Amino acid sequence: MFNFIEGEVLLFDKTIGWTSFDIVRKVRNLIRVKKVGHAGTLDPLATGLLIVCTGKFTKKINEYMGMEKEYTGTFTLGSTTPSYDLETEPTDFKDTAHLTEEMIVAATQQFTGDIMQMPPQHSAIKKDGKPLYLSARQGIEVKVDARPVTIKEFTITKIELPVVHFKVVCSTGTYIRSLANDFGAALGVGGYMSSLCRTRIGTFRNEDALSIDQFEQQVRALRAQEESI
Repeated sequence: MFNFIEGEVLLFDKTIGWTSFDIVRKVRNLIRVKKVGHAGTLDPLATGLLIVCTGKFTKKINEYMGMEKEYTGTFTLGSTTPSYDLETEPTDFKDTAHLTEEMIVAATQQFTGDIMQMPPQHSAIKKDGKPLYLSARQGIEVKVDARPVTIKEFTITKIELPVVHFKVVCSTGTYIRSLANDFGAALGVGGYMSSLCRTRIGTFRNEDALSIDQFEQQVRALRAQEESI
C-alpha cells in the first residue's frame, strides 16, 4: 500500500521523449500530492532509471542525487553536434575506417579516474541565473569552467563503426554527452552521444523500475479498491 504523503521512493524507467519533469508532473496528477520531485535529470533523448520522491521523502532527493551512476549507450564517431547528442544535427564529418579496436579502447584510459570535464553549452547549468541552453539556442556561447568529476569505469562493450557501445560508472555531475564529445576529439574524428540509458543510481537498478503506464495502472487499481470499501 502506497503512502504518498508520508513518502515513497518510486523508480521509473523513463522512455525516450519524456522530460524528467514530465514524469514528475504525471505522478503529481495521478497521486494528487503536490510534493513530488526527481533525483537527477535525464535528458529527453535518454532513457532509464529516474528516482521520484513523494511527500516527506523529497528531503532525501539530494542524498540520492549524490550517488554513483551507471550508464550504457552508444557514441557515434566521425562527426560532431553542437549539443553533443542528437538534439542537434551532426556536422563536420570525418572518416573512421582507420580506427582500430586498440585505438578506441586505449582512448578510454585518459577519461578514467578523476578528470576535469567541460559541461555542454546545451545544458541546464545556470550562468548569471540563466540556463546555458537558452543562450546556446540563440547561438551565444557562454564561458563556463571545467568541473571535477570521477569516472570509475569506462568500458567499450561493442564496436560497430562508426558506432561504439559503452558502459560508464561515474560520479554525480558527469555529462556523458561531454564524454562523447571529448572521446571523439581524442580519437581525432569527433563524436556525439547517439543513445543513453541510466541503468543504476547507487543500489537502485533500472530493472526494478516501472514504466509510467504500469505505475498509472497500479494507482488506478488502488484508487478503485479504496472506493469500493
